[in-house]
Amino acid sequence: MLKVDNLKINYGGIEAVKGISFEVPDQSIVTLIGANGAGKSSTLRAIAGLVKASGGSISFDGEDITSLPTAKRVAKGITLCPEGRHVFPDMTVLENIKIGAYLRNDSLEEDIQRVYKLFPRLEERHWQLAGTLSGGEQQMLAVARGLMSNPKILMLDEPSLGLAPIIVQEIFNIIKRINQEQGITVLLIEQNANMALKVADRAYVMETGSITMTGTGAELLANDEIQAAYLGRKK
Repeated sequence: MLKVDNLKINYGGIEAVKGISFEVPDQSIVTLIGANGAGKSSTLRAIAGLVKASGGSISFDGEDITSLPTAKRVAKGITLCPEGRHVFPDMTVLENIKIGAYLRNDSLEEDIQRVYKLFPRLEERHWQLAGTLSGGEQQMLAVARGLMSNPKILMLDEPSLGLAPIIVQEIFNIIKRINQEQGITVLLIEQNANMALKVADRAYVMETGSITMTGTGAELLANDEIQAAYLGRKK
């Protein structure tokens, strides 16, 4: 579904992403893991069209989208839930959800009920201001808002960041349900390598702008180097 070929991203004289290539098959969960500053978020932002690629190409459903504006990428089915959630704090939960459908002109009710089924807590709080939600609830709202654009691929940037372990487990369970029940492809960036590798069909390790290792989620989870570097276990 998504193919990134020799992608390069520069910020001034700094090369943040150094010619990486990877693929995301249809209806799969693919994760990029790595430390802060590895270039993971820049990669997602380039796919979403929020930063310009300095080189290489990005293809989606067989079409080169490297130069396509962000709104047209959203219309084609590419949705990014950015790090930090970025909900609209002075708007209600329901208003935030509806904003995710800003490019649509059809009925939203069926999809609103679908996200409420995934996130019952949001339905209970649908008239509550988003800024008064807990961190975990705001993360759920950010994902729900992303789903309202009817994405073919949902890109999640650090969905577990700053959340309590019990909420992290809940978020990852929902990610699996989105993939398995709704057939939505997921590209996931995550510092919690243990959780990410458990749900991923395929995984890539990024270090200082380059991909240094790839394999299935299970293969990398069992890898001694990965365990030592990201899971806190001795080799």
